[in-house]
Amino acid sequence: MAGYAAMVRLFDARRVRAALLAARVTAPTPDDHETDPVFVDLLDTPFETVDDAHDRLRALERRLRAAGDRRAVFPTIYTRMTHAVRAAIDDGRFADPEWMRRYTVTFADYYRRAFLTFERGAYAAVPAPWRVAFDVAVAGDALVAQDAFLGINAHINYDLALTLRDLGIDPRRARKRADHDRIDDVLAGLVDAQQAALVDLYAPGLSAVDATFGRFDEAFSLFSMTEGRAWAWRTAAVLTDVRAAPARAVTRWLHRAAATGGARVIGSPPIDPAVLAALRRVERDRLSLDGALDALTDHLDAASGT
Repeated sequence: MAGYAAMVRLFDARRVRAALLAARVTAPTPDDHETDPVFVDLLDTPFETVDDAHDRLRALERRLRAAGDRRAVFPTIYTRMTHAVRAAIDDGRFADPEWMRRYTVTFADYYRRAFLTFERGAYAAVPAPWRVAFDVAVAGDALVAQDAFLGINAHINYDLALTLRDLGIDPRRARKRADHDRIDDVLAGLVDAQQAALVDLYAPGLSAVDATFGRFDEAFSLFSMTEGRAWAWRTAAVLTDVRAAPARAVTRWLHRAAATGGARVIGSPPIDPAVLAALRRVERDRLSLDGALDALTDHLDAASGT
């Protein structure tokens, strides 16, 4: 019965709303995206160790940035996350360091497979949350914040539960859960550094937007990383404890659909296109924030006929 009670807790209002949005997600095939054999060679084999995952993610990020490919935004964040988790493992911050090494490698491998599948052009086989993230990044006209949170959404709200299911959360579930939760503290210490990296590498005006609107990144994060990670654990627990096929099928549907609906919200937020256009110019340091506000005021006046 505990497994079914945990399953009921998965159906919070926000997840259900996001899941219902998933049916409205469209996945256009990129017309001008060509497979890069260097990416294929780099990601063709599974990650073997934490060091291997970190080094190949860093190489991927550097090549994407050199090519001006906005898919670089997520690995910029993710490489730093992987580095920080590796340091925490080496520092003895986890009760089960070997499980955490396998956790880190298995988690990274979900991203590797999604990227590789997309790069090879097998678009229908790419998990839907990643498909939205990659499509938006390849188009290159979203906010950097959107690219960042589309990747975070797909990796945490989709990949993480599957990672935990694959690894197994038993035996010593409580100890493994405590180690899983300790990563929240590691990630919390990276927020400012990651935002600084995005400012330096992609969006010089992002800090101005963030300072004005107050944690601008939250506007594009349907669920916080901490909440998403907790929900991933609950999902993995249900998939572990509940054996009835219909219940497992419903859990898998909610897991996939909520992450896909979340991608839709992040990728196509309910914001006036003129507002997004102005924010893109601010983010890229091509327009001051005051100038953007003036432009938006003019737009709203024109729209209202005043």
